[in-house]
Amino acid sequence: MLTLRQLFLANNAQTTDFPLLLQFERAQGIYMYNAKGRAFMDLISGIGVSNIGHCHPNVVNAVKEQVEKYMHLMVYGEYVQTPQVRFAEKLVSLLPSNLNSVYFVNSGAEAVEGALKLAKRYTKRHEIIAFNNSYHGSSHGALSVMGNEEFKQAYRPLLPGVKFINFNHLPDLEKITHKTACVILETIQGEAGIRVPDVAYMQALRKRCTETGTLLILDEIQAAFGRSGKMFAFEHFNIVPDILLLAKALGGGMPIGAFVASTEIMSSLKNNPILGHITTFGGHPVNCAAGLAALEALIDEDLIKGVDAKNQLFKDLLVHPAIKEVRGKGLMLAAELDSFVFNKAVIDRCIENGLITDWFLHCDNSMRIAPPLIITEDEIRRACSIILAAIDHCTNSFNS
Repeated sequence: MLTLRQLFLANNAQTTDFPLLLQFERAQGIYMYNAKGRAFMDLISGIGVSNIGHCHPNVVNAVKEQVEKYMHLMVYGEYVQTPQVRFAEKLVSLLPSNLNSVYFVNSGAEAVEGALKLAKRYTKRHEIIAFNNSYHGSSHGALSVMGNEEFKQAYRPLLPGVKFINFNHLPDLEKITHKTACVILETIQGEAGIRVPDVAYMQALRKRCTETGTLLILDEIQAAFGRSGKMFAFEHFNIVPDILLLAKALGGGMPIGAFVASTEIMSSLKNNPILGHITTFGGHPVNCAAGLAALEALIDEDLIKGVDAKNQLFKDLLVHPAIKEVRGKGLMLAAELDSFVFNKAVIDRCIENGLITDWFLHCDNSMRIAPPLIITEDEIRRACSIILAAIDHCTNSFNS
């Protein structure tokens, strides 16, 4: 009889020739447990998803309660479904007044697709400006605005009319013109290895977009919901986007995304043609119920309050000759090492010792550190101890 691992390799599509092949039976808080009950600390939150921890009881209860009422009823936008309405109401209450219309979708990539369509439809322009080393997802439109040729060259031709500029580089803003439909960027670049822009740059970008009638799309798929130390990362820069992209932590562990704009902008999807963006499962009621419960838990438990202090503790503890830099905002951090080969060896050693971390697509010599916001100071100390021990072990191995 085949094992589960053998069946996985035989029947489940693979994305690399070297999957991790870790197998977990359950997850709770910041830990995931294998069949033998061994705990692994999740230092990446399932790649930015589990901000409030795995299987938060409020989220689990919300899912159970909604499942007993109803699941899928109709394609998005036709029926008045309580979970969608209440979730959108809560999100809008936390956002600036111009971000008052929420379109729920299935994922971050679909949020990107919807936002790009919306910007082109509203402005009646076709040029899109994106950023080198950006990451916005793997569907065709999202891939078109990814700033790394290595990951997209095999899928060309992609979306036409996309130009790339350098992140946090003021002179490039002149390339935004009255022909530009939208500028799309991550408020904090994620897969580039956690790159935080200057306040002055972000404010100049906002000003340039306003001057040219260009819509500013901020991708906060990774950075929102306390990850950066604020509810939304754009709050660090005293600017407001025209369209905001959300996903990952939005669902509290369930799959959901959203693009948010003003009612005026969003209304352009309603006609010429009608049904400008359609999704069957977007805003699934169970996922919306989970997302609302997760958002309320984040607020009620005041989980964002301690994020900056935890950021500093990581930076204070992760000091080693092999670590070139620890950078980032909040609990969205990157520890830069010498090379991918060394970084991968350290990551593998960490996993052997019960700590899950990984590397970045566009910055493979840096280690991702993005634990659930509920991580305690003692757990941070233990995590850093494991990382430093792994670095020592690998340094000795590489030098022997």
